[in-house]
Amino acid sequence: MLLARIKELARHIYPEVRQQRRYLHQHPELSFHEFNTCNYIKEVLDKNGIAWTPIADTGILAIITGDLPSDQVIALRADIDALPITELNNVPYKSVQAGVMHACGHDAHTSSLLGVASILQTLKAEFGGVVKLLFQPAEEVFPGGATQMLREGAFENPRPSAIIGQHVTPTLPVGRIALRKGRFMASMDELRITVRGKGGHGAQPHQNIDPVIIAAHIIVALQQVVSRRSNPATPSVLSIGKVIADGSVNVVPDSVYMEGTFRTMNEAWREEAHRLIAKIASGTAETMGGTCNVEIRKGYPSLVNNEALTEQIRVWAGKFLGEENVGDAPLWMAAEDFAYYTEHADSCFYLLGTGNNEKGITSDLHTPTFDIDESALGLSTGLMAYIAIRLLGN
Repeated sequence: MLLARIKELARHIYPEVRQQRRYLHQHPELSFHEFNTCNYIKEVLDKNGIAWTPIADTGILAIITGDLPSDQVIALRADIDALPITELNNVPYKSVQAGVMHACGHDAHTSSLLGVASILQTLKAEFGGVVKLLFQPAEEVFPGGATQMLREGAFENPRPSAIIGQHVTPTLPVGRIALRKGRFMASMDELRITVRGKGGHGAQPHQNIDPVIIAAHIIVALQQVVSRRSNPATPSVLSIGKVIADGSVNVVPDSVYMEGTFRTMNEAWREEAHRLIAKIASGTAETMGGTCNVEIRKGYPSLVNNEALTEQIRVWAGKFLGEENVGDAPLWMAAEDFAYYTEHADSCFYLLGTGNNEKGITSDLHTPTFDIDESALGLSTGLMAYIAIRLLGN
């Protein structure tokens, strides 16, 4: 039986997949600089006799073709980059790269997909169709590696009808996954706001146009975009995370610089919100005698899972893991450049549980103590391989 065969293969390769994850964790590389990571992936693929081509500078596109007749094509994706974080874990596989860490689990995503590749290559005589394996660079930085992968033909010759991805999460216990049909993750836009006034002595405010006060009013006024202008049924977040007012104790600066993020799950409202942000910020500054420049860098779109595909994967995951281990994922206001793929093919992006309270593996993503329960790697490989073969109609 196929399911039992895949589970056995996943158990067999687990030690190797774990070792691959540990190597990648020890040798993280930042976005668009994943040169050693790319070479390591190539070596593993070569060892398994899997054809690959370079793409997106530091990415890899591998292809496995089943021996049975079929014109079905699907894609599987893993991101490979790390974050500029200094690791604080005391583990044998601690990062050896100063100030760089796999704090978002991309080492697990990459090693998992290498494991999936091994399973599919072993079983290629038992299925038909084409599986495209996307080892994608630079998920962590805008504009992201997904756009470059697509621009350079990752979805062409042949074109996949569906793409699957997974993301580790410590909030879900190991052994479980969670899925969500329809809208799942938010769009992400970067806000850069410069407020200009007239600086001077802090003891003579009447002679100044204080950009600090203006900036403070803008920060408060912008919250109306979410609290009073958006439909409460549409998730939205507007946060200002950086404010630079380079004055001193008694010096009012000439300008204030701010950065923030706007996120939502509705593309029409996203465009309207951009207009409102610029209007409110500029209008507030003008009424107080200053000026304001608003730059909005449009980032990743919202991630929407295909409903029919996600429901089908829920059924298959229930067979593989047990129905009690397949749950519902909440709306997540984080952003993912996997969203670009969802605009070109039926897609499902699901969460893989990697947390374990008993082992103290509870730290959140993007923190210096993030880690995973590595036993999740024994499930992630088999599950995705099983989903892939079922998607191909075998």
